[in-house]
Amino acid sequence: MDRHINFRHVFGLIILLKIVLTGSLAYAAYHQYQTPEGIAWHPQFFWFFLVGFFAQLVDGALGMAYGVTCSSLLLALGIPPAATSANVHIAKVYTAGVSGMSHLLFKNVDKTLLIKLSIGGVLGAVLGTYLLTDVLDGKMIKPFISLYLLFLGVRILYRSYKKSAPVETVKRGEGVLGFIGGTFDAIGGGGWGPIVTSNLLDKSNSPREIIGSVNTAEFFMALACSGILIHTNGVEHWSVMGALILGGILAAPLGAWLVRFVEPTTIMRLAGALIVGPSVWAVYGAWWPK
Repeated sequence: MDRHINFRHVFGLIILLKIVLTGSLAYAAYHQYQTPEGIAWHPQFFWFFLVGFFAQLVDGALGMAYGVTCSSLLLALGIPPAATSANVHIAKVYTAGVSGMSHLLFKNVDKTLLIKLSIGGVLGAVLGTYLLTDVLDGKMIKPFISLYLLFLGVRILYRSYKKSAPVETVKRGEGVLGFIGGTFDAIGGGGWGPIVTSNLLDKSNSPREIIGSVNTAEFFMALACSGILIHTNGVEHWSVMGALILGGILAAPLGAWLVRFVEPTTIMRLAGALIVGPSVWAVYGAWWPK
């Protein structure tokens, strides 16, 4: 049996779920438009568009960093933390949907890995969103996540320079890994790619299908998370969300295409560096503040 999933079925499911989400957002936008505040156009729309474009370009090619990149840059541009989390997860539904369909078209997706990651990610996103809104403060656990990611980044860099025979992707524990990644992504506003992709790259020298499967599964995880956030917190900063979605959708096919031509060791080195840099900075800022 072909290891690559029949993309037509996933295409249909992704499109259907995106239509449902779009209808919900359109309904909420209509009611917001009727209020005295209305829907304001953000003056930094173009910069948010660039944030979404480059974040998704990196995510589509490396399988990580959309949420972390968008969240950090939006906060730096003055968007409040709660609105940042909601907008990033909603935008991720659209960008991850296009990215996932692109990876399916380019046959970058493994069926078994996609199913396990999707189920685990959805369950983790539901739990993480509940913990974030009702139990925990996400900022308190971010330094510990950063330490873990720093360790993984160093290991990936080490393996990229170590000569070893190619191995097949290990098909054990992916569901649990997706659950952990979905939980931390919902709590911390990012982390699905760094946690899931990093662990899978640490087990395999075949990153193309890992990145494609992780990106496709991210759609279902983000949909579960954003659905709960919309229900509990509503939607703010509509133009910011629109800019992220537009930029990400335009970059998604390009990232899925690039991953086919980049050497596996290059991807692993870029991924390792992408994890180590922000993790060192986050750990330093958490434990050695000025």
